[in-house]
Amino acid sequence: MIRHIVFFNVADRANLEAVRAGLSILTEIPHARLLEIGTNVKTDQLGTDVDLVVYGEFDDEAALAAYKAHPNYQISIERVRPLREMRIAADYESGTAVREAI
Repeated sequence: MIRHIVFFNVADRANLEAVRAGLSILTEIPHARLLEIGTNVKTDQLGTDVDLVVYGEFDDEAALAAYKAHPNYQISIERVRPLREMRIAADYESGTAVREAI
């Protein structure tokens, strides 16, 4: 399984809900096992730069690619990109993730 995590920062706080709404379009794409849009509650004193998080789980790289090829993905980009300041993304294979001390 591929886990897809994207962090967003919104410079103008007045645009936070508009970015959240733009990201919510992604939840209508059928290729994810799970897709969530979360608002950072900022309880970590060093993690306050991130405002919103997209978290997705996909069966494999093909499912992730199909998700990114869906028209709603481009619609979301067009709405969010002009309003966000920072975007950091990471994908990893959960089956090879470290789950105990090495």
